[in-house]
Amino acid sequence: MTHTRLLLIGTLATLLAASPAVAYADDGPSVPPGTEASASAPVELDPNDPDLKLPDGATLAEPKVLDIKSVVEDQSGDERREDTNTNVTFALQAEVLFGKDSAKISAQARSRISVIANEIKTQNATRIRVFGFTDNLGSSAHGDVLSRKRANAVHGILEQELSDANITYEVRGYGEDYPIADNSTEEGRKKNRRVEISFPRGAS
Repeated sequence: MTHTRLLLIGTLATLLAASPAVAYADDGPSVPPGTEASASAPVELDPNDPDLKLPDGATLAEPKVLDIKSVVEDQSGDERREDTNTNVTFALQAEVLFGKDSAKISAQARSRISVIANEIKTQNATRIRVFGFTDNLGSSAHGDVLSRKRANAVHGILEQELSDANITYEVRGYGEDYPIADNSTEEGRKKNRRVEISFPRGAS
């Protein structure tokens, strides 16, 4: 076995063993979309296989399969769609939906939410999560309240659009937790001020 192959296997084992733990919100058992495991591991690996020689004392980390993820963001950055093997997530920037420090939805925002409602119908989804997020400006407590109010407002429009008693909703406000961009710049903070709507993909 070549030195290069040994180095590659050792690096892979180190990366797998150093995977960070899933972070949980303080206010409940749920986690934001995209952070939960959704795929099972492949066939088991035999750590004693002669083709998988590791340095003395090293062990293989538990195997896991990562979702294939596709992310599409419109040119303005106002809307982002993320597709994985199991879920669809739409992220709408708060400025598109609301006025500053407000949870009142604009007429333009209603039409965008209507498009998402049509996608939910297409996927035949009956479990929908609506999560609100803010940047880290202002107090954390204020961000928690505002993000929850905004999530509630989007939830209300989805209920009107879908009008289906079989659909269940999970609505949460995470405030400044779980940023997707750098809060040290206004561009990053703008991306973090968002409402995410996620639901399972339909069977293809």
